[in-house]
Amino acid sequence: MTTQTTNSNIELPSWPHDLYSDEVLADPWDTFRALRDIGPAVRLAKHEDAVALPRYAEVRAALADPKTFASGRGVTLNPMLNEFAAGSTVLMTDGEQHRQLRAVLMKRLTPRYLRPLAEAMQVAADALVDELVERGSFDAVQDLAVALPTSIVPDLIGWPRKQRENLLPWAAATFNLFGPPNDRSAEAMPLFAALNEFAHQIVDSGDVLPGSIVDDLLAAAHRGELPIEQCPMFLLDYMTPSLDTTISALSSAVQLFARHPEQWDLVRADTSLIPSAFNEIVRLTSPVTHFTREVTVDTELCGIPLSAGTRVLVMFASANRDERKWERPNDFDVTRDATEMLGFGFGVHGCAGQGLARLEGHALLESLAKRVTRFEAGEAQPALNNTIHALASLPITVCPAAGSRK
Repeated sequence: MTTQTTNSNIELPSWPHDLYSDEVLADPWDTFRALRDIGPAVRLAKHEDAVALPRYAEVRAALADPKTFASGRGVTLNPMLNEFAAGSTVLMTDGEQHRQLRAVLMKRLTPRYLRPLAEAMQVAADALVDELVERGSFDAVQDLAVALPTSIVPDLIGWPRKQRENLLPWAAATFNLFGPPNDRSAEAMPLFAALNEFAHQIVDSGDVLPGSIVDDLLAAAHRGELPIEQCPMFLLDYMTPSLDTTISALSSAVQLFARHPEQWDLVRADTSLIPSAFNEIVRLTSPVTHFTREVTVDTELCGIPLSAGTRVLVMFASANRDERKWERPNDFDVTRDATEMLGFGFGVHGCAGQGLARLEGHALLESLAKRVTRFEAGEAQPALNNTIHALASLPITVCPAAGSRK
């Protein structure tokens, strides 16, 4: 470990390793612990000297101050993507522009609009779990975690029927581009270009499902409530985060309950624990590992001087296991109050779709709790992505509850 000097002549410890190597992406927790042990702010020598914020207090403080720690200059470690998307998406805007765009985005994602979906979501989850319990063995990623969101979310958003087979590869490619310029981001470029082209085709043709979220979006654009040229990027705002993050959380839930059957017994005995269990799953596994912000003025963050222009890596996943915040941070405890976890972000840029993700997660856990007594997991395969911590596959065999369909 070395030290370097910021523009304001304040020395910060420097981390000389690649935060995006295969080994770290597959199992990042020891690396995150090492960064937390080094200090509250650590310069990443391999990544354009960005400053990592690995501890909870600094992450939450940065997220609570969007004026100083701005999103409008991009939220990635990829300068090209920051230049391309900054100022054109909800994720990469600030101030009044962000407020106006988010109001449009959130119109159909509020609890009032999502509440009528709860029954349909539960019916879909029940049918899926019935089928998988009857099979006995399945892939918890493809057959369970992918199957539920992809059966509901594209219709809700209004994505046309064509090209749906490309949604997951396109979303994964987008999140790979959020990382630094590396082999994964280079391989993602053609897929992202195809997604961007298709989004423009959708806006130009108006080929969306009637009555859907995107149908409302295009109608708002035609009424002059937002620029029509921003609509293609808006489609990416809706679709890209709505699948990968939820899929990661759902498959991680099964893996955690396979490893900790005593926690599954608690949930089965008292399904009112499902909301806290889902929070704990997101805290412990943090599907979105980190985004960035740019410091707009010379400032101090929890006593750490940072210069204007510094790009900080806001490490949600590391903060969610910070020993300074959480007791037994690496333990899975469904009775823990994890409401202050940062897996969905925090503040004005908190995840707009978290209500939908919770709806899906709660429905699936409810269905599994009624039908499954035990999960027996095979060897999991990680899905290596610059931004999303996820599994590619997880073989599972379930023990059905008495009275479950066979």
